[in-house]
Amino acid sequence: MANITAADVNKLRQMTGAGMMDCKKALVEANGDFDAAIDYLRKKGQKVASSRADRAANEGMVLAKTSADSKKAIIVMISCETDFVAKSQDFMKLTTDVAEYAINNTPGNIDELKAANLNGRSVQENLTDLIGKVGEKMEVARYQVIEAARTYAYNHPGNRLGTIVGFNKDSVEGLDMVGKEIAMQIAAMSPVAIDKSDVTQEMIDKEIEIGKEQARQEGKPEEMLEKIAQGKLNKFFKESTLLNQEFVRDNKKTVGQYITEIDKDLKVTAFARLMLGA
Repeated sequence: MANITAADVNKLRQMTGAGMMDCKKALVEANGDFDAAIDYLRKKGQKVASSRADRAANEGMVLAKTSADSKKAIIVMISCETDFVAKSQDFMKLTTDVAEYAINNTPGNIDELKAANLNGRSVQENLTDLIGKVGEKMEVARYQVIEAARTYAYNHPGNRLGTIVGFNKDSVEGLDMVGKEIAMQIAAMSPVAIDKSDVTQEMIDKEIEIGKEQARQEGKPEEMLEKIAQGKLNKFFKESTLLNQEFVRDNKKTVGQYITEIDKDLKVTAFARLMLGA
């Protein structure tokens, strides 16, 4: 059995917003596994803060950029231990240099980015040099790239959160406005997929299981659990898939409706969202 410490309980409380005793019980039931403990709290009907990840966020910097022709977009996260280092000139310059290299050369994955030649040394070696200088752990934590007919990037003030999004067309009137709005929508509402059909079966099964257990805890009859869970799943699709979310700028329409009003054939082809600690 895992040794559950007060620090573990407090960490889960910061991640979820649930009560201390509920967090302790959840960790005991989950044998110390934080993800399983969060699922346990959800099944028990506890209100779990959707922003739990950034409450326990590591420090660092997120940068999103698009290429000169707007056909490619990258987003990179370099993490460190303290806000003091994250705001230092050396750290910000290195992160900016790495992002600039990435958009100009678009390495295919994070390992290629770490191995890339930046100022005569690999990105990882540059990072190691800075680690030696400031004495703090750092890493290229995340990196994603998308290619599309048109791409957009959004950097939230403070560089703790960024998004990139791609569209299937590049000559639509008002597309720059749409691109900006959708990039900001993704930042604000953190969708898990573009549409319902893009949600993995694993995630669907998990949401159904959680919905059934919530209904069971509420005393609903067993024969009703599947129907109730399906209702909760539909709510999940509405809240967590981009095209079905309420459009932040006008909640009388969905994001999908907003996009098709601009051009009936306009589609989001890909997006990425990175946030420190998530």
